[in-house]
Amino acid sequence: MRPTATFTNLTPVRNKERPMTDRTASAPDPAAAHASAVPQPDWPAPLQSGTGPVQAAFRRLVESTTHYLGYSPNIVWGNLQTLPYAEEVLRLVVDLHGTPRDVEAGAAERVARAQYIGSGGRTYHVLLGEQTLLTGIGGPGVMRPQLERLHDALSWPGLTLGIIPARARLAVYPGDGFGIHDETRVEVEGFRGGETITDHRVELFHRAFDLLQQSAVYGDEARALITQALQHT
Repeated sequence: MRPTATFTNLTPVRNKERPMTDRTASAPDPAAAHASAVPQPDWPAPLQSGTGPVQAAFRRLVESTTHYLGYSPNIVWGNLQTLPYAEEVLRLVVDLHGTPRDVEAGAAERVARAQYIGSGGRTYHVLLGEQTLLTGIGGPGVMRPQLERLHDALSWPGLTLGIIPARARLAVYPGDGFGIHDETRVEVEGFRGGETITDHRVELFHRAFDLLQQSAVYGDEARALITQALQHT
């Protein structure tokens, strides 16, 4: 049976019947606790101080998040990246934006997020596109250990990891990667930089996650996809 986006023995992450209204109109913004955790949209500006401060700020957001839903169509989710993989990804980012090349500091902060998986009652439900297993970040020497880490992560407590097969029929177009923090805050990343969303559009990302999840496989089926990718890396 496919896992759902709610969490057992916890207050449901969300109510699917809730209308798409701006919840800030009648109550304080529940995302306010996260408001200063990461830089706001437009990466080039905050990145001028280097990837280290940006990634440190994002790690603080991850630390303060109890329930997380995430989708990454073509690169490994940040919390599961190995250090060499994270360094390669951030090197590509700074090369694109022409910002300081402190990739070692940024990568160290990024991989530090893994410590929160399975700790403090935190729960993570993450969907990866199969392309994630195939995207050539850093070559085989980087990709093989990264794929092995994903293989191991399938059994980590506190983490539900699904993979959307490349040939799976989709119920929604793939779109950009995103993360939903504690139901109320969405972080979206792309070439343009990062975007933080805390208004009524958060509901759209919940719906997108539900639709993407319909195409995902878990457990042994996900493990088979990772094993296949390893055999061809």
